[in-house]
Amino acid sequence: MQASGIMSCPTSELSRSDKCRKESRDARAGFSKVSARAIESCQNGQSHVRPAAVDARTRMLLEKPIAPMILRLALPNATVMMVQILIGLLEVYFVSRTGVDALAGVAPVFPLVSLVLAVAQGAIGGGFVTTVARALGTGRVSAASDHAWYAAALGVPLGVATTAIMVVLGPGLYAAMGLSGHALAIALSYSSTIFAGATLIWLFNLLMAVVRGTGNLQVPVIVVCGGALILVPLSPALIFGAFGYQGLGPTGGAVAMLVYYAFGTLAYAAYLWGRFGVLKPSFRVPRLSLGPALAILHVGGMSAVVSATTNLTLAIVTAYVAMGGVEALAGYGAGSRLEFLLVPLAYGIGGPVGIVISANLGAGQMERAVKASWVGVVMACTVTELVGLAAAAFPEQWIGIFSQDPSVLQVGAEYLHRVGPFFGFFGLGYVLYCVGQATRRMEASVLAALLRAAIAVLGGLVVVWLKADVTWNFVAVAFGMVAFGLFALPPLVNRSGFE
Repeated sequence: MQASGIMSCPTSELSRSDKCRKESRDARAGFSKVSARAIESCQNGQSHVRPAAVDARTRMLLEKPIAPMILRLALPNATVMMVQILIGLLEVYFVSRTGVDALAGVAPVFPLVSLVLAVAQGAIGGGFVTTVARALGTGRVSAASDHAWYAAALGVPLGVATTAIMVVLGPGLYAAMGLSGHALAIALSYSSTIFAGATLIWLFNLLMAVVRGTGNLQVPVIVVCGGALILVPLSPALIFGAFGYQGLGPTGGAVAMLVYYAFGTLAYAAYLWGRFGVLKPSFRVPRLSLGPALAILHVGGMSAVVSATTNLTLAIVTAYVAMGGVEALAGYGAGSRLEFLLVPLAYGIGGPVGIVISANLGAGQMERAVKASWVGVVMACTVTELVGLAAAAFPEQWIGIFSQDPSVLQVGAEYLHRVGPFFGFFGLGYVLYCVGQATRRMEASVLAALLRAAIAVLGGLVVVWLKADVTWNFVAVAFGMVAFGLFALPPLVNRSGFE
């Protein structure tokens, strides 16, 4: 037995089988049942490293009833997602109060910021979440703790790269989007400010992912909601001015967001390096290797494709629907806002499912990992399908929040009638995406996301070719959702990645 308490099964003095049997008897005598089960897996040829004991939170992931545990974790996880979405919407509201040019100027910047957030939090961040959870499942607390340093080591260069890309491509990109004059100046000012602090955005989300990987979802709620309490008064103060100081205009909103990410990053760093949780990162930079970083980037890179194609699909459909006029575009925009809200619902469930699967795969509990996957699938499908059916039955209740124009109400209702009943497939695909992160098998989810985008493109072309009503694009949206869910399902059915 090594000084760290991690046991191996050498064959120098005893045969592998005899040694493992001896350690298994020792485990039954003094160790937890999780450790005993893990060591017994040595007899079956598995090479997982097992802990003598696990912390209470990891034990919960390995032993507690699955459905109640996922629900318990889903609430804070969905809260974090929802608050971050509301923060973005509130920022748009404050900026819109400064004039039409300001709203038009920041409009093309927000989707790019959202894309960076999606990649940092859900894609690369998802790689950290599942890797930390898997390491804790094996009892390798030291290895899991090192991922706090990996988050810093990856967050800084990724942030610098994001800043450099936007400095080079931003001006031409915003001009190509049709901005000019004062609106273009505002876009460039806001963009240069927010992306100058891209490193803070990356560090905030990657350190949060490390914390979430331990199964602790309460700390992110405290940090995000606490930051929101600071941001809500700070943003309008910097935009409009306060206490005799002149406001910065729309750029003040970008400064406020960076303050939010700076304080949040410090809070996560204090929690991790203050050793308030199960992770105990060293105060000196440990010897980092390329392998773990590449593994995280592999999962994160494929996850980024899924996130990017989700936004791409919405952009494609928007372009086609815009051919029907302002009212059609407004109706679709109002209806599709509900689809955006499906993300925190689906990821609220899918995120914890990925954590549970990763921890149990690390502990060698394959059957429990498979069961957690199916429980998550059923939960996410049920919740998102209920939302879709309610929206399809009472579309005017949702669309009416945004407009009372008859044409807008008609198009928005048509969208919810045709697409709402298929929202369950979106929930299915999104949870399977989280399962793929945990099992490190993302191929099916990537294929499903690309297929969804392809259906949107081809469906729109058919509608244009037939000169049909633009609302027929919504049929393509519905088929795309079905493809997104079903084409990601075979790996779970075949138990791929659960070996």
